[in-house]
Amino acid sequence: MRASLIELEAVAGVARHGGFRAAARELGMSSSALSHAIAALEERLAVRLFNRTTRSVSLSAAGEQFLSEIAPALQTLEKAIENVGEHSDRPSGRLRLNMAPGAARILLQPLILEYSRRYPDVDIEIVTENALVDVIGKGFDAGIRLAEAISPDMVAVPIIPKMRSFVVGSPRYFDGRSKLVVPADLARHVCIQMRMTSGRLYRWEFEKHGETHLIDVSGHLTFDGSDLILEAALAGFGLAYLGEHALAPHIASGDLIPVLEDWSPEYPGLSLYFSQRRHMPAKLRAFIELIRERSTGDN
Repeated sequence: MRASLIELEAVAGVARHGGFRAAARELGMSSSALSHAIAALEERLAVRLFNRTTRSVSLSAAGEQFLSEIAPALQTLEKAIENVGEHSDRPSGRLRLNMAPGAARILLQPLILEYSRRYPDVDIEIVTENALVDVIGKGFDAGIRLAEAISPDMVAVPIIPKMRSFVVGSPRYFDGRSKLVVPADLARHVCIQMRMTSGRLYRWEFEKHGETHLIDVSGHLTFDGSDLILEAALAGFGLAYLGEHALAPHIASGDLIPVLEDWSPEYPGLSLYFSQRRHMPAKLRAFIELIRERSTGDN
């Protein structure tokens, strides 16, 4: 008894998404066609692969066993197709990138959307998370992180060579408060803190003329993401310490006022990183070429 490749992909897709609609979009077919494909396979196998209710679709015990046995074969087929595609000069396939949410916001317009416009045959998947991950082990083509966080055994391509972070507050926050001249003045101010993925609180970093300070700030609010910190700062709930790219439009509009600017050091910026390979896929090579084109244009 034979099952077609589309039937096997249908089983894997529905199991992955927990429903027919999202799986159908991924496979490029209608929900009804997908449902019929799985029903036909179940009929030939004389076994129910999925338990269906009005609210959910889940694998049956037989379905779980079936999927566990076909999944490696599907992965092998997908990898074989990807590998042979690496010899093509035309970018195609799926480009999977892992990066921090802040990096995705910075790079969305100049790189990611521009790449999509130039190479419509490439499907781009961006996964954002603050924690560092094993991009190779997780099936990503490459990752984007601050240069200092990249393992030395990876190939790194600079995207933004240098970056800075600033202390900012809203006009509402500064109304009636003393000015900051040196980092030690932060002790008299309310600061919005960031909890790192390691669990520790981020220490604000300052440097001037070789003099370095790491400040443990205090305040009533602590977040694990820059978006919430930015919103709280705009609302006047305290000082924030964030990257210049996130702050630029708000500083330009006057909604945020930078302080201690002469104490804000440059640090290595964002880089694309990936493992060395004999045959680089055309899709990744094209992305690197766009990075270098943009870098040249910015100089």
